[in-house]
Amino acid sequence: MTTEGVSGVMAYDEVLADRVRQRLEHADLDAAEKKMFGAVCFLDRGNTVAGASGDDLFVRVDPGYMDDALAQPGARPYEFRGRTAGGWVYVAGEVLDDEVLDDWLRAAWDAAAGLPPK
Repeated sequence: MTTEGVSGVMAYDEVLADRVRQRLEHADLDAAEKKMFGAVCFLDRGNTVAGASGDDLFVRVDPGYMDDALAQPGARPYEFRGRTAGGWVYVAGEVLDDEVLDDWLRAAWDAAAGLPPK
């Protein structure tokens, strides 16, 4: 995994970020990491797939599955700068046991798989 970003204080849970990193390293994916907007983001071919912001995980979701995703425990709409972003969901850190984290990351990578590289 490659890393890039800006220096400064990042407002994300480093333990959660490490848990995501460990899974991506063992998944044999072409993942990269970038720090931006106070979060750490994980990318595939230049597309943001998931990230840690505060204690929460945010993930890309196939737009056709947004209702199902939002019905999951701990899930809520992704809001950034006062706007809700379609195709993205926040997942509360307290529900992210290993199995739940794995499921969300797998779904996020699947949602991003069809996107063209940036």
